[in-house]
Amino acid sequence: MKRIRVNTSKPYDVVIERGSINKCGKYIAEIAKSKKAAIISDDIVEELYGETVINSLKENGFECTMFSFKNGEASKNLSVLSDIYEFLCASNITRNDLIIALGGGVVGDITGFAAATFLRGVEFVQIPTTLLAQIDSSVGGKTAVDLKCGKNLAGAFKQPALVICDSNTLKTLTPEILADGMAEAIKYGMIRDEKLFDLIAQHNLDNVDEVMDEIVYTCIDIKRIVVENDEFDRGERMILNFGHTIGHAIEGYHNYINFTHGKGVAAGMAYITRRFAPDLSEQLENCIKAYRLPIDSEAPMNELLPFCSKDKKRESGNINYIVCKEIGKAEIVKTTVAEFNRLMEEA
Repeated sequence: MKRIRVNTSKPYDVVIERGSINKCGKYIAEIAKSKKAAIISDDIVEELYGETVINSLKENGFECTMFSFKNGEASKNLSVLSDIYEFLCASNITRNDLIIALGGGVVGDITGFAAATFLRGVEFVQIPTTLLAQIDSSVGGKTAVDLKCGKNLAGAFKQPALVICDSNTLKTLTPEILADGMAEAIKYGMIRDEKLFDLIAQHNLDNVDEVMDEIVYTCIDIKRIVVENDEFDRGERMILNFGHTIGHAIEGYHNYINFTHGKGVAAGMAYITRRFAPDLSEQLENCIKAYRLPIDSEAPMNELLPFCSKDKKRESGNINYIVCKEIGKAEIVKTTVAEFNRLMEEA
């Protein structure tokens, strides 16, 4: 078992241990103010792990209830958020109680936003069950829901009280969902750690479990460093958005259906690198393809750019985008929306 301490304005631990989901109640009891918890999950994860988590919590003296919604990005909306609020009310959750996010990035994002806003703030725990959630969205305190006009546009910063990562849960993922997380892992190598990138590039989707524990730990530690330096995303933390400006646009173009977040990030990294660092393009694209991820999208660039202009990384008439001209080093570039559009249309 490994622990990573995240020293943000509200410090917390990330527990990384195979089999930890079976004893999550023990770890949660160590940080809980009361013995009452509300679990939020999706329909697939509830069936896989709901009973395990509930039993562990009850063994450690917790009273708990569970709410689940249909899996997928399309559920990360204000309507489902409202249903979660009503569930928390019906469960008589108070500010001393606990909300637990059990699932992937969608579950973590919407549950975290509910925890940040219900009763003006209730403590919450992340139990991420996908690779993408373990190495990226569960750590750092960003929570959000999607609006019709764009992804993650209504949200809040809310650091969890604890994150529990069990790599064994990744064995139940479909190859597509595992690949989704590998897109974010590739991103971490590109922006901060050449050795991590090389490790990932030496494997593929069929044998990556051999080095999964090292990948999970390294990615989380990279994010810890970046988040501690820039908790509220005003400077260095923007490098975590490598591939995301175009990636979110691709997701939006596809109405968040059939083109997952990881696919969007992979294609977004490939687009940006082809345009601004062509010498690295082949190396990056070979790595992306080894994990059965796309390097392109059928979406025309002129139809993607309107989504980019609505992205949360825009500031007045400017937009920030991330370029890696060397593996392991990221650069934040600020330009006007008009200039960004011109550069991308010429790519």
